[in-house]
Amino acid sequence: MKITVAGEKKEVADGLTVAALIELENVETPQYVTVSVNEEFIDSGAFETYVLSEGDEVEFLYFMGGGAQ
Repeated sequence: MKITVAGEKKEVADGLTVAALIELENVETPQYVTVSVNEEFIDSGAFETYVLSEGDEVEFLYFMGGGAQ
């Protein structure tokens, strides 16, 4: 099936979960990544069971800390 990951169209296996995609994409620090599918945030507890569908648009988001000194 075809999905879009971070703006790039990709061919992936049917039945791919968010967790499997994170591994497939070699996401750095997966414990800190937030995932959106079709502009909706997916709870990290659902990564193992959330199955992606044809045409889904997936984004990996990282929230950075910081501030003024």
